[in-house]
Amino acid sequence: MNELFEEIELNCQEEINKAIEHQNNEYLVIRAGRANPHILDKVYVDYYGVPTPIKNMASITVPEARILAIAVWDQSQVKNIVKAISQADLGVTPNEDGKIIRLIFPMLTEERRKEIVKNLKKIAEDTKIAVRNARRDAMDMIKDLEKEGEISEDDKSVFEEKIQKLVDVSCDKIDDNYKTKEKEIMEI
Repeated sequence: MNELFEEIELNCQEEINKAIEHQNNEYLVIRAGRANPHILDKVYVDYYGVPTPIKNMASITVPEARILAIAVWDQSQVKNIVKAISQADLGVTPNEDGKIIRLIFPMLTEERRKEIVKNLKKIAEDTKIAVRNARRDAMDMIKDLEKEGEISEDDKSVFEEKIQKLVDVSCDKIDDNYKTKEKEIMEI
């Protein structure tokens, strides 16, 4: 009986972990007025017919707080990388000298910071929705176990309470992630 619940709890925990990991990955690519190589994680270049991430085609460094330097290994791909970055609409224009591509990030305006925070809030809310969906699925499985006579009504209540505690802790973590990133964005 407890093995069934442990399996349900484990599945629920895995779904919650995936949602929080997704939130963290989304937050990594959002810039905070400083150069962050992760902003290029979602930019793909057509490299001989294969969509390839920039990090697989070049070394990306942060020589100064607001500058990313991209040293392309295959010089014939510099123009393609510049084009991909321009099309990605990152809010920065690539400068290239034939060998190195530089991305100079402007200081964020107050308006842009508020826009970014709004986007952060949406990501946090979407993450909470994913967590609540995982909770709903787990609760449905627990109810099915009770209907089939596998567990008692008391066991059902205890298991539902454990799942709810798991969800509450996860929602607190999501809020903490949001507040940390919001503070980082709003810092001048």
